[in-house]
This record gives sequence, structure tokens and C-alpha cells, in this order.
Amino acid sequence: MSLLRRFKATDLFEFNNVNLDPLTETYNISFYLQYLARWPDLFSVQFSPHENVMGYVMGKTEGTGKNWHGHVTAITVAPEYRRLGLADGMMNLLEEVSEKTYNGWFVDLYVRCSNAVAIGVYRKFGYSVYQRVRNYYSGVGNEDAFDMRKPLARDKKHETIRDNGENVFVNPEDLESWR
Repeated sequence: MSLLRRFKATDLFEFNNVNLDPLTETYNISFYLQYLARWPDLFSVQFSPHENVMGYVMGKTEGTGKNWHGHVTAITVAPEYRRLGLADGMMNLLEEVSEKTYNGWFVDLYVRCSNAVAIGVYRKFGYSVYQRVRNYYSGVGNEDAFDMRKPLARDKKHETIRDNGENVFVNPEDLESWR
């Protein structure tokens, strides 16, 4: 049986197998440590019975007023452990903490518009596209991102989501100042 637990600093030495996926954003060590220090309850790792890292989720809280929310900075599962429902459990935990501990209005994430598999998974989890951010991902061939959101219990009227967000285009500099 696998184990989902809070991420520890020493886990940074164990998760290369997960981060080698080309669709996984990789950060420098200080970035991971900053998240671990500031939002430890939103940073979890899944281990196999053989103590291999299967995946992890890293999040934070941000915003003000009705924009106060949980944000999924990264979620990834090692290729050999995909399609086992691990992402579902990790996302549920992050959403629960965002709702019950931080009293957030919604959880959001960014995903490459070309990553149809991930978009399908997020839709299955109840996320919808809020807006499309032009050239969000830089590098070879800048790529747009979908800003996807899932309302939490606090948003009873679903004020933090919209229909047809795929057709709402913004530039990175137009994003709310709390980003």
C-alpha cells in the first residue's frame, strides 16, 4: 500500500524520477524549500511500498477577498505510477486543506493548453477554464496556459468561476496583482 504524507526536505533527494517528465515544471531547491517552509500542509508526497517517490503535489495560498484561494503550483506522478488514481488523492488533500484550514474560495492551477491529458484529468476533478493566459510558458515556442479553477464550499454562488473561459484571453501582466 502506498503512503501519502507531508513532504520533507530530504525528499528533494528522492524525486528525480518524477521530475524528469518533460511536462513537469522543475524548480531550484530554494523554491521547493520556500514552499515547504511557508505552506507545509499544501506540499505532499506519495511513496510506494518500496519507498520510491510515486508523485507529489505542491501548493500555496494567495489572494485577498473573494480571490483568497489555494493554488496548485505543481502536481506530477511518475510515468510508471500513472492511471492509478494518485493525482486524485493528492488533489483532494490539497483542496481539503485549502477549504478547511485556509477557508479559500477556490483552488486554481495553470496547465499548458497543449496538455490535453492533464486538462481532461482536471475537468474530471471538477475544474473549469477561467481564462486563457497568452504566452504564459516561455522558452522554445511560447505557449498559452489555461487558468483552471474549482470552487470550494465557501463559494456557494460560484462567483469565482465562469462559463467559456477558453474564450477569455489575458496577458501575463494582466493577471491579478497577487500572482
